[in-house]
Amino acid sequence: MEDYQGENPISDLTALVALIRRVVGLDSTLSTYNNTVRRNFQRWILQHHSGAGEKFNEAQMAWLQMIRDHVISSFHMEGDDLEMAPFDAKGGMGKMYQLFGDRMDEVIEELNRELVA
Repeated sequence: MEDYQGENPISDLTALVALIRRVVGLDSTLSTYNNTVRRNFQRWILQHHSGAGEKFNEAQMAWLQMIRDHVISSFHMEGDDLEMAPFDAKGGMGKMYQLFGDRMDEVIEELNRELVA
């Protein structure tokens, strides 16, 4: 990667995203992208677990947390990503479909939208 002298390009990029979010008014305080995604994930899970709606089981939660971590490092989740690490070692797309059924694509789309909001 040319003669880059910074600490870590991903860290620099996430810091830039956090600064832009603060400047344009999306966030009231300067927060790292990692913290924003984790906070949004927690809020999203709590919304799904409140009331009488369907709750995620332990196996589903493990996959949702892997997706959250993937979004932290890659900014976005695609269905094809399920065939790469760490998902492939856990059964890949087939396992996610087994856990979420026809809602699989909907869950990925919803997480992409909600985690970075």
